[in-house]
Amino acid sequence: MKEAAMEKATFGAGCFWGVEVAFQRLPGVLDTAVGYAGGTLENPTYKDVCTGNTNHAEVVEVTFDPVKISYAQLLDAFFSLHDPTQKDRQGPDWGTQYRSVIFFHSPEQQQMALAAIARFTKENKFPKPIVTQVVPAPTFWRAEEYHQRYLEKRGMASCHL
Repeated sequence: MKEAAMEKATFGAGCFWGVEVAFQRLPGVLDTAVGYAGGTLENPTYKDVCTGNTNHAEVVEVTFDPVKISYAQLLDAFFSLHDPTQKDRQGPDWGTQYRSVIFFHSPEQQQMALAAIARFTKENKFPKPIVTQVVPAPTFWRAEEYHQRYLEKRGMASCHL
């Protein structure tokens, strides 16, 4: 029997701690890792990214079983857990590292992401225009180990008060 192929999806939706928890809860998501993508510095650290000078986004790389959860369902979750109309900001966090971004891993993911944005725009789901970037997935730089499952390790479900 052939084993199902797992897929990757990479999303930036603000502080990666809360985004990771939200994706971990979805049936069909097999693993998550927090890290950095889209910048100019190789192997950046959290301290590097926080300067705002590397152009990396804080992201969550999601490994999922497409038989159990579709990429479209992941996109719906992505758009529901942050405000995609805020440029370089989510809640109290601001800077390019907190931008709304979808890093696609295939032409199909790109088409689906753009279609979701078009659908939400047509439906007026958000009061302002969506500013989410849709760009090819670059190298994913895994964040330091203390960031992985940060909220879970601390018994927290969310980082917002």
